[in-house]
Amino acid sequence: MQTWGTTEAAFVADRKAAWDKLDGIVLNVQRRGVRKLGASDAAVLPSLYLEICADLSRAQAAIYGEALVDYLQGLTAAAHAVLYGSHAKDGWGGGAIAGRAFAAVFESFPRAVRRHRGAVLVAFLLFFVPMFGGLFAALADPSFATRVAPEAMLRPLVHAYRQGFDASRGAGMDAAMAGFYVNNNVGIALRCFATGLAFGAGSAFYLVQNGLATGAIAGYVAAHGAGGNILTFIVSHGSLELGAIVLAGGAGLSIGWSLVVPGGRTRLGSLQATAKSVTPIVLGAAAMLFMAAAVEGFWSASVLPAIVKRTAGAVVFVLLVAYFVFAGRTGRRRRPTSGASAANDGPATENAPWT
Repeated sequence: MQTWGTTEAAFVADRKAAWDKLDGIVLNVQRRGVRKLGASDAAVLPSLYLEICADLSRAQAAIYGEALVDYLQGLTAAAHAVLYGSHAKDGWGGGAIAGRAFAAVFESFPRAVRRHRGAVLVAFLLFFVPMFGGLFAALADPSFATRVAPEAMLRPLVHAYRQGFDASRGAGMDAAMAGFYVNNNVGIALRCFATGLAFGAGSAFYLVQNGLATGAIAGYVAAHGAGGNILTFIVSHGSLELGAIVLAGGAGLSIGWSLVVPGGRTRLGSLQATAKSVTPIVLGAAAMLFMAAAVEGFWSASVLPAIVKRTAGAVVFVLLVAYFVFAGRTGRRRRPTSGASAANDGPATENAPWT
């Protein structure tokens, strides 16, 4: 048995079950053909392939042992052949493979959110407690909002929301506003995530700051008689936009916590592992922000009746909650544990360097 360095040994122990699972799928296809591949294995194959590619890159960057790198290179090449070889095209077709890959990505987002649910819950509280605090403070005393945002920005908002949505802005203006919302919201979410490198303090600060500002501005507008209109405007895209900011902040807090409590790893190793783990959250939050910008630019300020917008907003909220609670739960791969082997069809680790 080969002796591994502490960091390398932890890496192997953490990822071994996933490698065994992929190795077993590859051996099964090589022995029996792609048509005999089970539905559950076919569903996880694209995501396992993406993971092994990332593992290989990490092993090469960390200059791990030659035996480990050679094993990962061989497994990556074999998995690539299964996914993209001629037998794969004959058995599945490119569209089916793309569909499985999309399904894997679609399911990895809520799984990652549930995996980091503690950090996401803290981010939720850091954003929404100040938001409702700012809302009620501004409703009670509108001047409170001027301590959070410039009055020169607040007064035009009151005027705009008092006018309502009777006059359409036109397609050109809608497209321009959608672009503005993408730039603004992605910038906020990026700060909430990236500043997590400051041991989580930056993420916490920006979550509190943006939550307080959102609530105070809404309270100021409502206190001046336009509360119904701002609610109608926000409700259509609010679940996507605010939810994405919270998720980005939660990912940032996870990054920060990995530096505060690295566990058995070095801080760099802990950071690398956590960054990989929260990547689906960051990508999913970005997708949510693009969707929110499209809704905000083309729908929220449209002339549609308020009841339609509010109903649509409620439906989006329910669908999002259901997605994060239930999506990706069927056919999940077991959490990797040191020394554990995933169930497969044969001696998948016969060429693994740690056996």
